[in-house]
Amino acid sequence: MSKADKIFVSNLKEILSTGFSDEKLEVRPRWEDGTPAHTIKKFGLINRYNLQEEFPIITVRKTFLKSAIDELLWIWQKKSNDIHELGSHVWDSWADETGSIGKAYGYQLGVKQKYTEGYFDQVDRVLYDLKNNPQSRRIMTNIYNFADLSEMHLYPCAYSMTFNVSGDTLNGILNQRSQDMLTANNWNVVQYAVLVHMMAQVSGLKAGELVHVIADAHIYDRHVPIVEEIIEKEQFDAPEFIMNKDIKDFYEFKVSDFKLENYKYNTLDKKIEVAI
Repeated sequence: MSKADKIFVSNLKEILSTGFSDEKLEVRPRWEDGTPAHTIKKFGLINRYNLQEEFPIITVRKTFLKSAIDELLWIWQKKSNDIHELGSHVWDSWADETGSIGKAYGYQLGVKQKYTEGYFDQVDRVLYDLKNNPQSRRIMTNIYNFADLSEMHLYPCAYSMTFNVSGDTLNGILNQRSQDMLTANNWNVVQYAVLVHMMAQVSGLKAGELVHVIADAHIYDRHVPIVEEIIEKEQFDAPEFIMNKDIKDFYEFKVSDFKLENYKYNTLDKKIEVAI
């Protein structure tokens, strides 16, 4: 069975059984009908995924690999904040009339800064260091820029990625301030597992471990029945992850360069509302 399933289901059970409920408190998020969106949460979940053992995609429900990678490339490759450059509609609720999400996500990764070696944005600095300074303990990105928060339509949830090389192996830590477990947990895990694979390949390294640190891991009140159903679903073996091995330039990757083989999953016939 998929280890990602075991981690995901264990997280859901822990939140439901021992989590803190904010149902009697004032909260910011709202459902589309204006009703307050309350949660049950756990503080400080830490999950580890060994990318050499399997690709961490869950099977208790389907995670849409192509759409997840499309968003990843929109942020990390295009460094865009324009939803017109994104294939899916996951950001529509946070975009203004021009299609912009403000100075968030890809915008932050694309801002150039001056270093001793020249001007780099955050992504290019990571790529430079992985090839030229692989033993550095400073290979990281951070898009939680306090100076620009007022101009972001949504504060970054997954905000920091730290890369660390051990010999010929690249590991990464994803830091996340907030996580809607049903809607986005495995979506983010899949994205950043793919990112570690991409960064490793173009740097002549092997993908190692992805560590996911979540400050506020929560299940929304309207998601609880769906989560309870998912927990009881059959779990299948993890599929095989295939990435185009010919790509040596990070900016040449396309969505079509990634696929899964033998991906078995359970269907979910419930609509999942997203709190805004």
